[in-house]
Amino acid sequence: MSAKTPETAPQANETAQQALVAQLDVWGAAGGGLEHCPVRNVLNRIGDKWSMLILMRLAKASSRFSALHRQVPDISKRMLTLTLRNLEHDGLISRTVFPTTPPSVEYALNPLGRSILGPLDALIRWAGDSFDEIRENRTRYDEAAEG
Repeated sequence: MSAKTPETAPQANETAQQALVAQLDVWGAAGGGLEHCPVRNVLNRIGDKWSMLILMRLAKASSRFSALHRQVPDISKRMLTLTLRNLEHDGLISRTVFPTTPPSVEYALNPLGRSILGPLDALIRWAGDSFDEIRENRTRYDEAAEG
């Protein structure tokens, strides 16, 4: 019986890259190019300026509109409303209206919304680990473009 050798990081990355390219080919061949690609479609939603911040806030606890507005810096009430509607439309959050005067509304993550927290955590960690390098690369690029 032969012992398996563990994959090295470059081999694992290459395998993952091949799998991603193959999956994109499948989605592209499924009709109409990549407009039906789940990755592109979902990233358009959660990759906007506000959705990830709102999902991260709701990961702590359900929240009312006014509290979310205070917790998410610089978002307008209109944009918060639109983003919450889009997240609700996709089934990532739920909206509960309480019969008070005036009515109060509370937002919470749905199971689907909770299921995205792991991938978001990985992305957030990667961004934190890589941010200094990315900033340095941007500076080098800008300096090279100027001179």
